Amino acid sequence: MLRGKVRRAQRERADPLDAAQEDRVRAVLALGGVPHADLPDGVQQVRLKLLERAADGREAPRDVSAWAAVVASNLAMDWHRARRRQERLGERLAVLWREATDEDGAESRALSMAVTQGLDALPDTQRQVVVLRFYADLPVRAIADELGIPEGTVKSRLHTAVRVLRTRLHEGEVV
Repeated sequence: MLRGKVRRAQRERADPLDAAQEDRVRAVLALGGVPHADLPDGVQQVRLKLLERAADGREAPRDVSAWAAVVASNLAMDWHRARRRQERLGERLAVLWREATDEDGAESRALSMAVTQGLDALPDTQRQVVVLRFYADLPVRAIADELGIPEGTVKSRLHTAVRVLRTRLHEGEVV
């Protein structure tokens, strides 16, 4: 029983955000328009930034709660920017689809429609990298920089998404 208390105390000491600070971060994110489902991820990102700061050898902020609130506010703005970016990409895809259906025949329309439905069925993270890679024609490194994720994650998401799309197109006998 004593070991459990010691371990719990060590975990609590290792956590850079206390409960009140975590609640404040959640509130700032929620007020910033971040959906309720994404709040735990936002809290983890703030916690990670604080740990990265300590790992870099920088001292902890004087007022961790205020610092965390500013970081949470920035994360909320980033969330909105990413959402707007996705909406713009969706608009571009719609324009490309309309252009393809105007120029080509029914076969091209069927393929375009099948690809669009396949993209709609993908998770947001996979759809995002597919659109950036194949429609925006960005290299893997630029996608990783744009999304703030490792290149390996981009490659993995691309591989999985292409495999799923290929399977769906073959199952539907579109290709």
